[in-house]
Amino acid sequence: MSVRAPQIRYEPSDQLAALCKAGGDPLRLNVLRALASDSFGVLELAQIFGMGQSGISHHLKVLAQAGLVATRREGNAIFYRRTLPAPDSLGGVLHAGLLEEVDQLPLPLDVQQRIARVHAQRSAVSEDFFARLAGSFQERQDLIAGLPQYRDGLLALLDALGLPDSASALEVGPGDGGFLPELSRRFGKVTAVDNSPAMLELARQQCAARQLANVELRLADALVDDCPTADCVVMNMVLHHLPAPGEALKQLARLVNPGGSLLITELCSHNQSWAREACGDVWLGFEQDDLARWADAAGLTPGESLYIGLKNGFQIQARHFARPADGHSPTGKLGTDR
Repeated sequence: MSVRAPQIRYEPSDQLAALCKAGGDPLRLNVLRALASDSFGVLELAQIFGMGQSGISHHLKVLAQAGLVATRREGNAIFYRRTLPAPDSLGGVLHAGLLEEVDQLPLPLDVQQRIARVHAQRSAVSEDFFARLAGSFQERQDLIAGLPQYRDGLLALLDALGLPDSASALEVGPGDGGFLPELSRRFGKVTAVDNSPAMLELARQQCAARQLANVELRLADALVDDCPTADCVVMNMVLHHLPAPGEALKQLARLVNPGGSLLITELCSHNQSWAREACGDVWLGFEQDDLARWADAAGLTPGESLYIGLKNGFQIQARHFARPADGHSPTGKLGTDR
């Protein structure tokens, strides 16, 4: 006579218990704090918290079982990010309260320093790519999505803003300068900043050839260095090269004048991992909700969006985000990053 295994019953309190267990360890709280505006792979988190891969994997499993973190595959790597609380669901209030309290905690200095090293490693990979392959930039960009494939959609969003001719524009990461003539025609003053001397030289050649007298080029990192604010900030196909895109949106928001706009074109999420090697991509596109969450955390309001399908299997999202005209500097809200 066979004996039936007892069925395991899950009570509603199990979810609350999982949340309490996940929040009952100082290291797991610091992991949640580190993921507040970033996402990391297992090996990166092991490096950040100075422990072995198996140890950090255990803590991540506990957080995942409690619904506090989620995963996303990027090529062959798995990245962890925080999940947003659902206030109307069981445990949602506890989830939200835990993250709110966690975000008030300062990360230990050594953890902050290790996070900075991880970001530096990501940036070095991207910068090395552009330094080595600036000469073939357009050819490689066209493998995925060149400017001609999304120019009209982006211009439609831009022209719909109805900005006066005297307004100012800032393009972050202008690449070879292909979009600068369009900005030059529409704005009284245009500034373009890039942290790659090789790419900035290509933009300089574009400006000289098209005689763009109202365009100023600067060698700078717009997320770190002092840069001018503008009525319209534009960033085309740059975010997927940045080490911490959610934090980048917070910095970009501060460059938008009150009442101004941020326009971003980006790849939608995809699984074509060859883009990392061929085009220097750090991230394989973004979910549409990712940009909306990061913009909200940066104090920006989502506007119109366009989605452009491409024959090679990629899809582009052109997004408009507005900074309120109340004059207040954007501040971070509860949110998640990659």
